[in-house]
Amino acid sequence: MLEREVRSLIVAPACQTYLPIDEHTEILVNPSGQFVEGGPRVDTGLTGRKLMVDTYGGLGSHGGGAFSGKDPSKVDRSAAYMARLIAHTIVDAGLAAECEVGISYAIGKADPVAFEVDTLGTGEYSDRILTAAARDVFVLRPAGIIDVLNLRTPRYRDLAVYGRVGRDWPRWEQTWRFERDLRKAWSPMSSPGFCGGLFRPLPFVLLCVGFLLVVV
Repeated sequence: MLEREVRSLIVAPACQTYLPIDEHTEILVNPSGQFVEGGPRVDTGLTGRKLMVDTYGGLGSHGGGAFSGKDPSKVDRSAAYMARLIAHTIVDAGLAAECEVGISYAIGKADPVAFEVDTLGTGEYSDRILTAAARDVFVLRPAGIIDVLNLRTPRYRDLAVYGRVGRDWPRWEQTWRFERDLRKAWSPMSSPGFCGGLFRPLPFVLLCVGFLLVVV
């Protein structure tokens, strides 16, 4: 009852002018439960250092999340690496000359609330098709990302200098692992009969670029 009243009497009137909502709009308020703990008990470490140096030097969009001081359960780090892998794989597979990947997560929800591939007009196929293909091939839940990228035994000390992208050894740079699967995934989707409604764009916060950048 309270949720319905808050939605109809407070949220809807406040948002309607700028962000129209309807019965299909999902409003998330502390989806993981009460948010009453903070500080060193739940978050420790120095964060927020050299965001653009760690990524693309301002060349691509950035969601504002930092890497240093965060364990891989934080999508600021893990999802950013995955976004890099997705965008880089699309480029290396010859499906686009440039690529930017946007992913958005909500606290308490494992699946991203939005995901989008933007080839900046350079794609061999539509961004809609490549978005659907990437979702089919790549793991986007944090626990899966940690396993795929081996983030529990990383070389974080080495990553703290000289940037996180454009190096050979991190798994998010090893696009050859996924190029074949990505090509297989988009092939049937590129047919004239492919359902254009498979992916419904949602508002999202840009986390990664694959030119490569990242989410939050």
